[in-house]
Amino acid sequence: MSMPATPDQLKQAVEAALGDRIVRVSHDLGETTVVVDATNYEAAAALLRDAPGCQFEQLLDLCGLDYSDFGDGVYEGPRFCVVLHLLSVSLNQRLRVKVFCTDDDFPVVASVNSVWNAANWYEREAFDLFGIMFEGHEDLRRILTDYGFIGHPFRKDFPVTGHVEMRYDAEQKRVVYQPVTIEPREITPRIIREDNYAGLN
Repeated sequence: MSMPATPDQLKQAVEAALGDRIVRVSHDLGETTVVVDATNYEAAAALLRDAPGCQFEQLLDLCGLDYSDFGDGVYEGPRFCVVLHLLSVSLNQRLRVKVFCTDDDFPVVASVNSVWNAANWYEREAFDLFGIMFEGHEDLRRILTDYGFIGHPFRKDFPVTGHVEMRYDAEQKRVVYQPVTIEPREITPRIIREDNYAGLN
């Protein structure tokens, strides 16, 4: 196996492959990250897979992110992001790719399932949990939550208790869904102090 490229060598290879498709490239915490524009995302993915010096044959992970509360509300940018972690087995190197959705109300990016088959279930998971649509995905449906589930549970504005709860109804002999009956409350522990507890006072 070859020695992995240095951060500078990897950055140069990525810049040579992607050119003006890059928004920015950085190297933090031992990993190189490239941010690409949503309009160039699928083409950039194919170039990262095939270009000399890149050759990222494997997609290790793809996930969604919700930046709405990032930096304690100081962040001012697109709300939703898709992050890919790529591996080049032949060149022994890794790369993180980020693409931000342009519309916060209806987040959409292209599917990269045609570039890496492993993206299929990852994109379904990001759709299910964050509501990010992947244009061109042939079977984009929920994968972790129930088919009748309302909302996307990893969004920062999704209530901790959810919108509905299910229970078994003995009369109907089936599971039924109903609005959440849990009332959020703040629990403060009750502390009782004795004047001379264990002889400490």
